[in-house]
Amino acid sequence: MKTVRLRNLEVGAGAPKVIVPIVGRTREDILAQAARAAELAPDAVEWRADFYEEVSDLPKALEALRALRGVLGEVPLLFTFRTRREGGEQDIDPEDYAALNIAAARSGEADGVDVEILSGEEIVREIIGAVHAAGKVVVGSSHDHAGTPPRAELIARLRRAQDLGADLPKMAVMPRSRADVLTLLSASEEMVRLWADRPIITMSMAGEGAVSRLCGEVFGSAMTFGTAGQASAPGQVPVEELRLVLDVLHRSLNPERGRGL
Repeated sequence: MKTVRLRNLEVGAGAPKVIVPIVGRTREDILAQAARAAELAPDAVEWRADFYEEVSDLPKALEALRALRGVLGEVPLLFTFRTRREGGEQDIDPEDYAALNIAAARSGEADGVDVEILSGEEIVREIIGAVHAAGKVVVGSSHDHAGTPPRAELIARLRRAQDLGADLPKMAVMPRSRADVLTLLSASEEMVRLWADRPIITMSMAGEGAVSRLCGEVFGSAMTFGTAGQASAPGQVPVEELRLVLDVLHRSLNPERGRGL
């Protein structure tokens, strides 16, 4: 399986990489959260731009993105506008969604862009093509905050993201039982074993799903989310605690190599 380069970070090699979300509603909040996150030296940072109150003003959104890059330095930065239908904070027209994501990629400030693969094939292909043309990475995501689809559907969505050209297919679901968590983990394992030719990102949300954020190296998820304060989704674990568990699992799986980062 090939790895994916996100600025100076190799995703798909070694232990799962830790992403810290930035969820400030004002420019000042965004930069303050970024400064706190940078102190923890995360593997990557995700700016959840849908939390930003002025994200609909494209020049202001891009200026905030430039300022965020200035705070983070060389930390890889993922740009994400999560739509309300997939658990985000705001609605957005499809055309504006495409324009925002393409502008973020072309700005040169973001290293990767999250693209929701159920946004309509024409728009998804347009965004992915533009992001790749800008030399940036695509996370092809799908989220279900109402429950956990059957394993076959989870695998189908991950394969769909891969077929559309996403560099990092991503699936996040809400468990309604512990069995749902096992469904997500089983789908991840099968996807990696049989279908994936690139790293994937998967997680089960909320408290019951927290274990899925910790054991990605066992079942195939190459990245996970940890908080440096406010979470962007239920079940995220503080970065310091997350790293402890990731380190323990990585050493157990690779006793001769250490963490391998």
